[in-house]
Amino acid sequence: MAGHSTRLRDAETIPRWVPKAAQRYLRHTNQGESIRAVARDAGCHASTILRQIRRYENRRDDPLVDEALREIGQQLFPTQIPSTTKETPVMSAPIRHAELKIDDETLMREGRRILRRLCETGAVLAIAPEMEKAVVVRDLPSGQTTRTAVVDRTIAQAMALKDWITCVKSGRIARYGITTAGRAALKRLLSEVENANGGFAEAQADFGDQHRVWGEKTVSDGGVRKSVRYNVAESPLATLARRKDKSGAPFLTDGLVAAGERLREDFELAQMGPRVAQNWERFMTGGARGGYASDSGIGDGPSAARDRVSEALRDLGPGLGDVVLRCCCFLEGMEAAERRMGWSARSGKIVLRIALQRLKRHYDERYGPHGPLIG
Repeated sequence: MAGHSTRLRDAETIPRWVPKAAQRYLRHTNQGESIRAVARDAGCHASTILRQIRRYENRRDDPLVDEALREIGQQLFPTQIPSTTKETPVMSAPIRHAELKIDDETLMREGRRILRRLCETGAVLAIAPEMEKAVVVRDLPSGQTTRTAVVDRTIAQAMALKDWITCVKSGRIARYGITTAGRAALKRLLSEVENANGGFAEAQADFGDQHRVWGEKTVSDGGVRKSVRYNVAESPLATLARRKDKSGAPFLTDGLVAAGERLREDFELAQMGPRVAQNWERFMTGGARGGYASDSGIGDGPSAARDRVSEALRDLGPGLGDVVLRCCCFLEGMEAAERRMGWSARSGKIVLRIALQRLKRHYDERYGPHGPLIG
C-alpha cells in the first residue's frame, strides 16, 4: 500500500507534458517497478510496456533526450540512479544545466515559436554541451547560414523528449530537425491559438499543400474582420532571398536577410503579435492603417526585445517600418502588403529592400555587426 501511494505521489510531480511512455520508462528504470506492475497500472499488456521501455532506452543515444530523462529522474528520485544509461559520444560530458522545470504554457508557447522556425527550408536547431541555449539557424541561398531563433536548453530537451525534434547530425555541435510529430504538433498549436483569438479553423490543404504548414491570423480590412492564411514554412523574406536581380545577383544579400530575421525574432520574443500589442499600429501607415486587429491586452514579453523593435521601427520611420512589420513580423505576402498600402504592383519588394538596408545600418550602428544577442 505504501508503495502504491509513493507511485501516486511521484506521478503527481511529473510535469503533464512528459509523455506517458517516458513516465512508464522512468518508473521502471528509476523507481525499480516491474514491467508487469507498470502494465497493470497502465491497463495494458506487459509487452506494450516492454516495447516502450526499449524505445526510450534506444532514444538515450540522443543527447537532449538523455539529458531530459536524467533531469526528470533526478528531480523525482534524487537518491536513485538510472539502472542503464547509454553513453553518448562527446555530448555525454557531466555538465550540469538548469533543472527541467517547465510548465505546459511555457512549453506550448516556446514550442510554437521554435517549431515555426524549424519548418522553414534548411532550418536546424544547433546545440553544444557547454551551451545553455540552443540556436536555430537556416541555410541561405549563398550557402551561408543565419541565426533565426534562440531557445533555452530545457525547452529543447522537452521538445526532443516529446519527439518534436530529432538529432540529424551528432558531434561536437549536434543538429536537430523537426519531425512529422513536430509538424503535426505545430498545426495543432497554431489552430488552438487561432481558435482562442476568435478566428477560423485551418482550411483543408490541397494535394499541393501537403508539404506546407499553414497558419492563420485574424486581420481587420476596412473594419471587417477576416481570417488570412499564410505559409508558416516559407516567409516572404525567404522567398525574395532566392530571387535574382537583372545582373544575376541575389535580390536580397545575406546581411539584409539576417537583419530581417533579427527583427522578426525580437518581435516574437516580445510576444508582440497583432492580438497582443495594439500600440504597434502607429507604425502602420499605408492604405490600411491599423489593419491588424488587436485586443486591449498589453504585451508581456521581454522588455529588452520590445525596446529593440521599437527603436528599429522609429529609425525606419513611416512606410519603411510598415513594410518590415507586415512582411518580416506578420509574414504578410508581398502582394497583400502592396494592396493594403495602396502601392503599385511589384513595387513592394523594392521598398522592402530599401527598408532592410536601413534596418541593417541601424543594427550595425546601434549594436555592431554581431549584436545584439537575441533573448
